[in-house]
Amino acid sequence: MRVAFVGKGGSGKTTMSALFARHVASQGGPVVAVDADINQHLALVLGLDRQPEPLGAHLTEIKDRLRGANPRIPSADAMIKTTPPGRGSKLLTFEELAADPFALTAPDGPRLLATGPFSEDDLGVACYHSKVGAVELLLNHLVDGPGEYVVVDMTAGADSFASGLFTRFDLTFLVAEPTRQGVSVYRQYRDYAAKYDVPLAVVGNKVHDQSDVDFLRAEVGDDLLTWMGHSAAVRAMEQGHHFTLDDLEPANADTLAVLRKTLDEQKKDWPRFGRQTVEFHLRNARAWGDERTGSDLSAQIDPDFVYGP
Repeated sequence: MRVAFVGKGGSGKTTMSALFARHVASQGGPVVAVDADINQHLALVLGLDRQPEPLGAHLTEIKDRLRGANPRIPSADAMIKTTPPGRGSKLLTFEELAADPFALTAPDGPRLLATGPFSEDDLGVACYHSKVGAVELLLNHLVDGPGEYVVVDMTAGADSFASGLFTRFDLTFLVAEPTRQGVSVYRQYRDYAAKYDVPLAVVGNKVHDQSDVDFLRAEVGDDLLTWMGHSAAVRAMEQGHHFTLDDLEPANADTLAVLRKTLDEQKKDWPRFGRQTVEFHLRNARAWGDERTGSDLSAQIDPDFVYGP
């Protein structure tokens, strides 16, 4: 099952991504965490002292691997970030994604992949979404199932909608502080997500008291799934002190259990996934892909390919 954590910058989505990944791993669930945020902090919050090798630096290698023997894709140069799989493509099992040579293992067990930060050569000439293309391609070719968890820390705010990556998940958790700024991102995300049938649930964060809960309920209604109270243990972790999940307050530990239960109950919709993969590939092909590659990228779509196991 694939889950994205989104929200306003500073809402705590990276911390929530890491806590959720650590919680699932502590319960025996295999987890691959992916840092797809422009600010690469997930490794730090997962307890790693270094960053994984950037996926964005190996995009050609990733494309070559995924195109496999697909006759519709003659070369890596003919692939863009939305290129869908077809017959002959290399489809990834969860175990293969977890064994990716660019991944690191965090102390609590999750495997971590990362898009990588901006390099000096990128400044002023490249957008960050060129880097998250590696993640989109990997998820396009991933055949995952129940009890397998891919946790993606997305870039902040509605900027997540600048690529089709936002449709690649079984569920999206929007982390919202009990402030007007926090819920404004929720409204924006809710409206965009509704157009594409993207399942969305709100997780309140940095909640101090009942008035904060009441504020969130009034602003987001039934979309409010649960919330994290203000946590001294999390603050200490963010300040660099040693942290384990046992340090979490019981109510906050229960919140992580609610998130996992909700994700486990989510129905995986392979037909929707396939439709949206094709839709966003055609959008990107018409907008810039055909011109950049000098070819008709709609020909990469295999009409007889069936998504899923």
